Amino acid sequence: MLSGTGTSLRDHLIESTAQVIARRGAGGLTVRGIAKEAGVAAGVLYNHFADREELLALALRSYVRSVMASLGDSPARPGERTVEENLTGFMTQAIALHVAILPVFAGLLGEPKVLARFFDQPGTPAGGLGLRDRLADYLRAERRLGRIAAEADTDSPATMLIGACHELVLPHLYTGAGPGRITVPDGFVDDLVATVLRGIGPRT
Repeated sequence: MLSGTGTSLRDHLIESTAQVIARRGAGGLTVRGIAKEAGVAAGVLYNHFADREELLALALRSYVRSVMASLGDSPARPGERTVEENLTGFMTQAIALHVAILPVFAGLLGEPKVLARFFDQPGTPAGGLGLRDRLADYLRAERRLGRIAAEADTDSPATMLIGACHELVLPHLYTGAGPGRITVPDGFVDDLVATVLRGIGPRT
């Protein structure tokens, strides 16, 4: 335990690393840099973690969880409000999540061991990758309630909507622009939701 805090040194190291990730991403983080942030000697980390990759994976999970917690519960609740309002709220939240976490994951593309450890952890939060399934589940629930067409596909619109989040964020990362440069065009979410609900075929 850290004196006077009730926090174990292991948890302190994870949270210190998560704070670094929140400030500047996870790419290029060294054991020495993490130890300096945590105020401990570099060798201490190996008393609590198998290696650097394990610590980064745990800190990444902590960071994603904190972002998700800051965004609150899903605004899409089957049977409440309208489907359009629910999808608009879901997409607004999903974009905010992608803006926060995709730059971090992009910084780790050269470290597949860290990403593999992250996804192998039990109870790993959905992050951006589980949102499609959550959205499809929501649409299936609305279909059972009769609030969308009984024959409606749910997987394709979920894929299109979450794919739009990637399209909005990823091009900025390719050019080296940070998340602070990402802006959501006026009407972006409303137009997406309207297109999914009404389709693009001619009106009969």
